[in-house]
Amino acid sequence: MKPMIVDKVASVAASCDLGRELRISREIPCEEGVVVAVEVLNNKSSYNKLELTSGRMAQVKAGDIVVGALGHRHALFGYSGHMPLSLSPGDTVNILNLGGVIGICDSVTPDRGSPFECRVLGSVLHFPVLGERIGRPARVGVHHLDDSLALNTDGIPVVALAGTCMDAGKTAAACAIISRFSHHGLRVSAFKATGVSLRRDVLAMEDAGALETGLFTDFGIVTTTPESGPALTRALLNQMAAGRPEVIVFELGDGLLGAYGVQAILSSPDIREALDAVVLCANDPVAAWGGVTLLRDTFNIEPALVTGRATDNSVGSDMIVEQLGVPAFNALTQETQVGATLMQKLFPERC
Repeated sequence: MKPMIVDKVASVAASCDLGRELRISREIPCEEGVVVAVEVLNNKSSYNKLELTSGRMAQVKAGDIVVGALGHRHALFGYSGHMPLSLSPGDTVNILNLGGVIGICDSVTPDRGSPFECRVLGSVLHFPVLGERIGRPARVGVHHLDDSLALNTDGIPVVALAGTCMDAGKTAAACAIISRFSHHGLRVSAFKATGVSLRRDVLAMEDAGALETGLFTDFGIVTTTPESGPALTRALLNQMAAGRPEVIVFELGDGLLGAYGVQAILSSPDIREALDAVVLCANDPVAAWGGVTLLRDTFNIEPALVTGRATDNSVGSDMIVEQLGVPAFNALTQETQVGATLMQKLFPERC
């Protein structure tokens, strides 16, 4: 066990409540969610920030001692990488996302540049037994994920946002919807069900008016998969419903054809039955057509509306309405229309 002063604790480790003075061990279990300390070896001019446990973004530079958590990432736009099979102090790893997920980079999107390279220092220890100085490797998460948990939303309306890919405008649309619901006096809870650990999106939902928020990382999952996605969604829906909101809004990170479990979630009959409205975010009219077709033909879901960059002006919106028969509004410039469409669908008595 070795004492160490660290410079930055990434948001992926927010649940661990770590300070800057830590104890680390040379023994590193290579398992998802294990918290590790690394030294950054290079500087970057782009994609060079880290989300801290406070939610603030901080620039990272060579020489920084950073705390993150082991995991993998399969991003369409960004770094893709795997979790190492074994690690020892001195090994080289990479920071795979802004939230501090640490693994071995396999593939790079050119506009991101090469990832941060880091030297492994050790696993971060926590001391769960008061008065005992027996440290155990810290792990992310505050809740146990029960795969057998039955879904019970207790009749509370649920709105899900799905996208044709990452960066399709899902979080912006979720925030617009939360804001409009809140303006109508509704108590809103919100969460993000899939993706790679980053608190930015749920913090934006809080800023938009959500009274309670959740993230899959709270259940010890750094990166969601088709195996974990449905159980996480049930757990988060149950958790939000227990707070008795009037409506629940949640975002499915990544895309309908991504690697993070969106298809598995929408293929689950109990989850699909709980969805009162599904909003599709699309980057262009062809993506909108593909997304609507997938929702209808594969999941038997009729989308409530389409938003995203495909609706940035009337050209794309008109195409979607005429060819797909689905309302299309831009969440950034037509927030009122987005809200009115969903209010009419879910709460006609309050319109």
